[in-house]
Parts: sequence; structure tokens; C-alpha cells
Amino acid sequence: MDQRPVQELNFRTHDGVDLFYRRWPAVDAPRGAIVMFHRGHEHSGRMAHLPDELDLPQFDFYAWDARGHGRSPGARGDSPSFAASVRDVQTFVDHIGARHGFAPEQIGVLAQSVGAVLISTWVHDYAPNIRCMVLASPAFKVKLYVPFARPGLALLYKLRGNFFVNSYVKAKFLTHDTARQASFDSDPLITRAISARILLALYDNAERVVADAAAIVVPTQLLVSGADWVVHLKPQQEFLQRLGAMTKEIHVLPGFYHDTLGERDRITAVAKARAFVLRMFAQPLERPDLTRAHQSGYTRDEAERLAQPLPALSPRGLYWAATRAAMRAGGALSEGVKLGHATGFDSGSTLDYVYRNEAHGAGPLGRMVDRNYLDSIGWRGIRQRKLHLEQLLQRALARAETDGLPLRVLDIAAGHGRYVLEALGGASVRPQSILLRDYSDINVGAGRALIAAKGLSDIARFERADAFDAASIAAVTPRPSIGIVSGLYELFADNDMVARSLGGLALAILPGGYLIYTGQPWHPQLELIARALTSHRGGAAWVMRRRTQAEMDQLVAAAGFEKLEQRIDEWGIFTVSLARRKS
Repeated sequence: MDQRPVQELNFRTHDGVDLFYRRWPAVDAPRGAIVMFHRGHEHSGRMAHLPDELDLPQFDFYAWDARGHGRSPGARGDSPSFAASVRDVQTFVDHIGARHGFAPEQIGVLAQSVGAVLISTWVHDYAPNIRCMVLASPAFKVKLYVPFARPGLALLYKLRGNFFVNSYVKAKFLTHDTARQASFDSDPLITRAISARILLALYDNAERVVADAAAIVVPTQLLVSGADWVVHLKPQQEFLQRLGAMTKEIHVLPGFYHDTLGERDRITAVAKARAFVLRMFAQPLERPDLTRAHQSGYTRDEAERLAQPLPALSPRGLYWAATRAAMRAGGALSEGVKLGHATGFDSGSTLDYVYRNEAHGAGPLGRMVDRNYLDSIGWRGIRQRKLHLEQLLQRALARAETDGLPLRVLDIAAGHGRYVLEALGGASVRPQSILLRDYSDINVGAGRALIAAKGLSDIARFERADAFDAASIAAVTPRPSIGIVSGLYELFADNDMVARSLGGLALAILPGGYLIYTGQPWHPQLELIARALTSHRGGAAWVMRRRTQAEMDQLVAAAGFEKLEQRIDEWGIFTVSLARRKS
């Protein structure tokens, strides 16, 4: 078999860093692309045998050197964060589309070990419309042979900051292929070190993705090494069992070491991957319909469990009763907790307080309690969401200006409007008009005061309106070029309500205009929120039904919008997306 010619290229990722990648163009007329992601410590050259061995002449192949690996820049084995590397994946796929012409629906992914965790996280958090993915020995749980290694690493990281540890794995425990062993040992681009920051985040994200694998709906094949010295089998099995994809399969390869796609007898694994890819590309893009997920589905079941009261004298019932009592006591000291009890922890007033991020309370103790409250992971994520909203609003303004659209902004549930007004205050492009709306009289009054304080009364106004009244939204004049709905749909479980609201936005926004929308596909404190915090709806318990990113994107697409970009915080909690209204 003749080796395919290879091109050595670079792409600029989201923070301006140029990453290296290889491209093997299709031999025949291309029908798709396979994008490959290497193991930890390695680089794209370690997968260079696969374009020939997979024998898919109608497919382009791509493989990057991850940030901090191979010929890509950065400290060896490091990244600014695991989330930054996940976003690198999205930027790479965007680049392949822009430069080489492959839409996500024409892309299959092949990823191994740490690369497979990266891809699983990307598919969970960004919900790309790729055709399929093959995951080889995903490193959902690395075998650490030193007792208490993980808590020890976490403690040292907290005390010292970032540092590096070297891999203990020898080539002879990765593959039986002696040529691969020798090339691993002699390869100067192999990165033995990995930063503690990335190793700890790898564990955290792997656990999150395995636990919430039902959110992943991309057709998936798992290739598992049966004699793996490096990673555990059980999380791989749990991942497949929970996976939400309509097509999913697992193949355990007896005797294989960790380098599944570089093993001596890899012809078996390669043949299974090839057959799976061909099968998935021979049929239309496969996705379950998630627009009825409020009627049946795992997030509905989860929300119903959280809404059920616990037996008062059970251990969990007593625990959450004590937590509620502690929150009431906290309200006597902390201004933020007091405000949450008064207006709802999901209210616009609470949101504005979290945005301002200034601790207030009764004396030093009250301010300490309030600071602890404001620094909870959920509120940190909310403030990051605000920054992402500001970024995408500025990008939407720039796009609309380039498109020749009038710069008119509509936010249908603005709260106090702080994030919109502050984003527009820092924008290089000034909109012609800003219409903020909210259902709460408190929010409308506070928003009008904020407009005056920001000196924007000449272009901004605030009115009371229902964000689920499609006719009212559709009747907005003049028609906006940019619509925003932030933090609203997350509070309402019913997709029919969301679809009605999105339908109104689709009628209101000019053709070719833009929609910015938020999501909350995951939250580490769902039970705390449901059992200890109250909502703005008459002080009822704040029980949320999560929407996966795939579900939220389907609702937006059904309303006539095409998703363009997305941001997500480093914990995987809050997303902000930018979509264009189809003409």
C-alpha cells in the first residue's frame, strides 16, 4: 500500500496560539473527514500509520499536536486549563470547516486515551453535530499505583500551585509491538511530563462526563484494551451503559495493552473502527429527538426525584433540614443570603447582587459569610457566564455591522439589565437602540435606574413584558438584529414554553440577525439548590430540570436558528451560544 502524502499545517486557536497539525488528503473524491486525537504525552506523528491502515480513501484525515505536545507550543504537558484544551478542539473543528470545507456532519472523530476524554468532554459540553466517534481506551480513570496519589496531588497543587509529574509508564506496558516500543523510547517529541493542573482536571472532567454520559447522543464505538496497565475498565463500561446515543457499541480486545491503535495485533481494532465509520457515513446523521425531553428522559426523572420530599427523620432528611436551618441563620448575617430568601435565589435581584460581587453583611462575620456565599461554584460560574455574554454580544454587534444590519438589541428577560448595559458600554460598536424587557416590576424599576446611571437613556428603554408571550415578542418594533435570552429557560422545565418563546424571537429578529442564548447542561449542586434554596415563585423550592446542550441546541434549531459559536466555564456548568437566524 502506498503511503498517503501528508501536509504539515498550523491553525490559530481561540487565544491566538498557533497549533501544529497534519493533514492526509483523500485519495478519491472526498465524502468526509476523520479527525484524530492522540494519547497523553504523544503527538500526531504517533497516529500517522492510521490513515493508511484504516483504508478509507474517500476521507481526509487530520491529527493535531495538542497544546504543550509535539510541535505545538506551550510548556510540555500543560495547558492554561483542561477547558482551554476542550475549546481548542472546537476551534480545530471550526478551522477544518473554514479552510478545508468539512461541516461537522461530515466529520468522524477517532481519539485515544487522554484524547478520548478530551473528545468526550467536548461532545458533552459543546454538542457538535459530528457524524460519529471512536474512542480507544479512554482514560476515564488512570491507574495510580501510589496510595492516596490523587488527594496528595490536589493538596500539593493547592499549596504550591502548578507543578509537573512524570509518567511512570514504560513502552513495554503500552504495546506488544516492539517497533512501536522502540520508537516511543527514542522519540524526542514524546512528552513525559504532565502538569498537576491538567492531571487533576482530567480526573474531574472524566468523572463528570462518565456520570452524565446520557447527555451524549453522538453514535459511539468504544475500543477497550483487555490487558490495560494504564486505565481502569469499569468507568469505560459505565460510560457506554449510560450513553444517550442511539447507536453505541463496545469491543473488548483480549490481551491488548493501552495503546489500542498501536498494538501489535491492531488490525482487529482498526477493522472494527473502519466498519463503524463506514456504517455511520452510509446513513443520515443520527440523533434522538430531544425536544420532548421534558416529558420523558433522564433529566426529567432527575428533577422529579429532587422534587420528592425526603422522610423527615431519615439521615438525608435530617441533613437537608440542618442545611436549610443554616441558610436561615446565614440570612441574619449575609446580605446576599437575606436577599435570596426575600426575592428568590433565582431572581433578577439575586443575579444582580452576584454580578456586583461585593460582600455585605452584619459586621466582619457577616461579610465573611457573604463572601463565602458569593464564592460558591455556582455563583462563580454565573459571573463567568456574564463575561461570556459580554464577549458574544460584542461579537454579534461586530457581525451585524459587517452584515449591514441595523444595530438594534432586544433582551426578553433582562433582570436588572446589568450584563447587557455593561457589555454595550465596553463595545467598540454602539447600538442604535436597546430594548430590555422583564416580567418583574422590581427588575423593571431597577433596570430603568441603571439605564439612567449608565447615561444610556438616549438609546435604551426598559418595559414590562412576558418572555413567553410569543405574539408580544414578535410585535416588537423596530425589529432587532440581535436577540438575547439569558438565564431564563433554565428556570422552566417545559420545552413547549421555551419553543413558544423562541418562536417569538424568530419572528422578531431580522433575517440574518443573531440570537444569544444560555444553557445549564450540568451543575454540581443540583440537590443543594433543590433542597435548601427557594425560588422567585412564591418561595417554592428551586428545583431545576437540566437541559443538555444537545437538547437546547435542538430547540434553537427548530425555531430557525443556526448555531455559530459557544462558550462554557471551566467547570462545565453554564454555556453561552451565538446563533444566526436563517434567512
